[in-house]
Amino acid sequence: MRKRMLGYVVAAGACGALSFFSTPRAAFAASSAGCDGGGFSVLGISGSQKTTVPAGTVGSRFLVKGKYVVFTVDSATFGVRDWTLTGAPNPLDLTGELPTIVFASKIPDHRGLALTSDVSVESDRESLVLSRTGPGLSMKIQVKDCANGGIFQMEPARDDGAATVITHVLGDDVFYFDNPNVRDRLGENIPCSGVLPDGTLVACKGANPDGTVTVTARVNFANDLSAKFVGRDSPQAATRIVTDCSNSIPNPFHPGSVSHCGGVSQWSVASGGRMGQVMGEDATEIAPAAKLCTADCTAQNQVTGRAVVVGFPFPVPDAVRLKPRFFPGFVLP
Repeated sequence: MRKRMLGYVVAAGACGALSFFSTPRAAFAASSAGCDGGGFSVLGISGSQKTTVPAGTVGSRFLVKGKYVVFTVDSATFGVRDWTLTGAPNPLDLTGELPTIVFASKIPDHRGLALTSDVSVESDRESLVLSRTGPGLSMKIQVKDCANGGIFQMEPARDDGAATVITHVLGDDVFYFDNPNVRDRLGENIPCSGVLPDGTLVACKGANPDGTVTVTARVNFANDLSAKFVGRDSPQAATRIVTDCSNSIPNPFHPGSVSHCGGVSQWSVASGGRMGQVMGEDATEIAPAAKLCTADCTAQNQVTGRAVVVGFPFPVPDAVRLKPRFFPGFVLP
């Protein structure tokens, strides 16, 4: 058995998450405390309500402003620009209280179709759902206002059933990397459990028959400013489009290669699927992939803190940062 600096022990019926980090750092569980005081204002609307904003008053872009999360929406596409964590004080803040543009843009390519209807707004405390339609097209954005990233997902649906390409561009200070804490464990079967409403401990949905999850390589994103800031793209009924950014990844146990750029990723999203991101500990836990969904998708397969969190090294070594930042010929949307 090869030696490791990090080991783990998971007993049958264990009651808590196990966390591992290559450098000392505080482990904190995803919690509703990260959303304390959160809530959005958008198109002149705030507070808990469900309403419709007339198309003629929307304008070409509009601001979604929360306590912890702020971004701008392109009205005709529901593309998102400058998705920002504000750094507002909160014990679960990921940024070190530094305003951080996580994504410069998340832009869907509707190939000539456009959103033209009134905008549906459904707001409930820190949660917000925006919906809009157009000839042959509909889009939905779901977001939660939380200092630890909350939830974000974008759902395209087309009458012709075709997929939609969504391009994610990271903020200038954020980069993708191959997570060495995950690569160290490639092929291992790690226990994962969840909790039923009655408190019964059960295997995570989507886990192997023995209640474990097989570790596969993980691309995360991080920055050089905060040891807590980490995330990953989260696809559901979506497939990453491989681009010409080839990286050789050194690793004493599992060297390999990754074709992924350092500042952009593109995804082919099935009609009715979704594309989003997860952040904080949720981004480095070893849990099953999201369940396939192509209608009214919501956050699924949450494991309520029972997955093993492997963390990430900070600062991230240059050798595992993915390069170049953009693939040849890429034009910022």
